Amino acid sequence: MDTILARGDAFAVGQAIGRRGGPATREATFGTAQYQALKRWLGSDRLAALKAAAARAFPQHMREIEGIAAGAGLPLDEIFLWNCRGDLRDLDPALDDSGCTTVLLPGETAVIGHNEDGAADLAGLCFLCDVEPDEGPGFTAFCYPGMLPGHAFGMNRLGLVQTINNVRPHDLAVGVPRHIISRAVLDCRNLDEAVALLQRTDRASGFHHALGQAGDTRLLSAEAPASGCTVVEAQGPLAHANHLITDNFGELEQDSPPSTLARQARAEALIATGAVAAGDPFAVLFDRTNTDLPILRRDGDADDDGYTLASAVFKITAAAVEWTVSHGPDPSAVASGRIEPSATGEAAA
Repeated sequence: MDTILARGDAFAVGQAIGRRGGPATREATFGTAQYQALKRWLGSDRLAALKAAAARAFPQHMREIEGIAAGAGLPLDEIFLWNCRGDLRDLDPALDDSGCTTVLLPGETAVIGHNEDGAADLAGLCFLCDVEPDEGPGFTAFCYPGMLPGHAFGMNRLGLVQTINNVRPHDLAVGVPRHIISRAVLDCRNLDEAVALLQRTDRASGFHHALGQAGDTRLLSAEAPASGCTVVEAQGPLAHANHLITDNFGELEQDSPPSTLARQARAEALIATGAVAAGDPFAVLFDRTNTDLPILRRDGDADDDGYTLASAVFKITAAAVEWTVSHGPDPSAVASGRIEPSATGEAAA
């Protein structure tokens, strides 16, 4: 998997990401049915309000989006629109093929395992970015063409790990787009800062966030739709797919496509058998027992349009984070690294 280096101010960081992803954004992303359905929001008051909220709360990350647009040679509003796809989700659910499955395994060496699922059209077009910004800690993250880093999986130089699962509750609001929030998490110095960010009441929509950090024994599962935030510390193996599962959101209407229900049920069944007790998340992430709606998703699955673009594993200890990215069902790493956090946000990798 390609890794690019992006450094400098927010605009320069975005520009590097935009240059790398520009061709794929034009040739693949903007041709998807999902993007074509979203285009009706271009020029709308709602999109303008989302942009204004983002600029007020996180001007540096709006500058990154401006840089992505400039680097890709594409209109800013079109790039911003793509970064708001979950905040404008007035779509046929069949157009939303994004997914993901996450496994949290607490212990002396804590593990977060994550399948990043998206459109099969994007297979081979995503990349890793290694970011050294002028302000805030450096980080490494998985990038989709045309999008801010942070909404898939990543870790910063302070040893903070984040993975993201799409959720589809019906509580969308006008506020800070969720891709801005997930990018801002990578600026946080610790888990408590990250949780406080997810508890903001001015968010337009939200995700499920799995969080861990070197030197902190907690693994956190945070469901953060626009209308609230529920954080659970994993006391044993825990899995999460693409719908809200805590009792706090039991009355909140949401879309729960068949794939997410099947993946959640199968992951919980595997956990119940003790299959992941040894700290191996691949026992869940690579499972294809349900051939129609498997956890590891592949193009051509009978009832599933999603595709597992990458599988990431983060092993978190008191001193470091060791990470790998693979393309299942082969666990061999296509990218890997080690982060030993320091107080300055610099790290040995």
